[in-house]
Amino acid sequence: MAIKKYQLFIDGKWQDPSTLQWIDSVDPFTNKVWSQIPRANNEDVNKACDAAHRAFPSWAKMLPNQRGALMRKLADKLAEKAEHLAEIESRDNGKIIAEMLAQMHYLPNYFYYYGGLADTISGEVITVDKPHHLAYTEYEPLGVVATITAWNSPLMQVAFKIAPALAAGNTVVIKPSEFTSSSAFEFAKIVEAVGFPAGVVNVISGYGSEMGSALITHPKVAKVGFTGGTATGAAIYSEAAKHLKKVSLELGGKSPNIVFADADLDNAVQGAVSGIFAASGQTCIAGSRLLLQESIHDEFVAKLIDFAKQAKMGNPMDKNTQIGPVTTPSQYERILSYIKIAEDEGAKCVLGGKPANGKECENSPWFIEPTIFINVTNNMRIAQEEVFGPVLSVIKFKTVEEAIAIANDIQFGLAAGIWTQDIKKAIELPKVIKAGTVWVNTYRMVSYLVPFGGYKNSGIGRENGINAIYDYLQVKSTFISTAQTNTSPFVLK
Repeated sequence: MAIKKYQLFIDGKWQDPSTLQWIDSVDPFTNKVWSQIPRANNEDVNKACDAAHRAFPSWAKMLPNQRGALMRKLADKLAEKAEHLAEIESRDNGKIIAEMLAQMHYLPNYFYYYGGLADTISGEVITVDKPHHLAYTEYEPLGVVATITAWNSPLMQVAFKIAPALAAGNTVVIKPSEFTSSSAFEFAKIVEAVGFPAGVVNVISGYGSEMGSALITHPKVAKVGFTGGTATGAAIYSEAAKHLKKVSLELGGKSPNIVFADADLDNAVQGAVSGIFAASGQTCIAGSRLLLQESIHDEFVAKLIDFAKQAKMGNPMDKNTQIGPVTTPSQYERILSYIKIAEDEGAKCVLGGKPANGKECENSPWFIEPTIFINVTNNMRIAQEEVFGPVLSVIKFKTVEEAIAIANDIQFGLAAGIWTQDIKKAIELPKVIKAGTVWVNTYRMVSYLVPFGGYKNSGIGRENGINAIYDYLQVKSTFISTAQTNTSPFVLK
């Protein structure tokens, strides 16, 4: 198969990077270069931000229903291209094709939904406590939005951010991870085909260390939206704060998946597997801390091992595959290092704990066996730090109060799971778990209709749902006086 070579998409045109250099993108399963993405630099950042800035006034002034119509047209085209985009993403990041197909078939909903919201956002007339005055509010777009995404679900993260941004009247510059940029350029091809005005959507790629700061601090960028690790998010927040830019951050997690003795154990086992071994654990919402009530611990772990052993590893493009390779060599080494840390801390490995070497994995050196540790305490690094891989820490608890304390004793707060058939627990416990999303008797579910984001070090702001569009708007208040005479100009009215 010929290697795909992409160009930058700036101001509605395809162009080579100023460096005239490209970065190899390696298929994690074949361990071979399959595409090349442009290595942009600060000059390209300037071009993209300038283009978005030029396009902003006319896009913002466009009637909201016209913006919405164009977004729905984009959604139609994305639906047509779902299988193609799924194949691109699976080849780029190693996620199984079954999951990528599900994501790409769901992707158009974001543009249908926010396209429909575009002409429903309005201010209000306010009855004020001042005689002979009318007051009202209006919402206005921010300007240029820089969107920086991670490598694990590239286009879903793009949709989370740019769908509400575009509907609100902003223009965007998308900078995907250098490991998984190909699908963003395929997305740009669809944007071009649909007929978006030049400069409204721009896609650049390259190393964050070489161009990230220029994008974040660019004087024409009004807001930065980022998905990725907490340390990088904190650095972006610090840089943006120097210029008083608006920021939304969807960061890491170390989510508790809590199973009570009264739960349906078979369903909870599937939920635990979904929480940590789906996507090879490379997801910010991974249920990487499995909290088990002491009385069911041994039975549950035995069921979990039996279920996880049956997971089919191999070629992500095979629809029967359930676990694919780790996306990058550096992440592969990181996961193995945490397995060693867990062993050194005294955790007991009861499943996996090493690279996978079965015949179905022989093409790629980046497979890691589903790994389960027991005898984990919540103060261990394996329980406190995000591994971002198929490594599960099992922690015992006795009482509801102890489960809550363990669940909340973490720097993160992105998600949590609760498994119980007790209606009181199902209703009351989500209120005391410090996480942005809590699932009860299910796990790893998102919807374009429901806000998503984190507490504590898991981020700032919310994506999805009607709330998200307001993060891409600013409110303006207007007072109109109908008074015949003015009061003293030296006194606050």
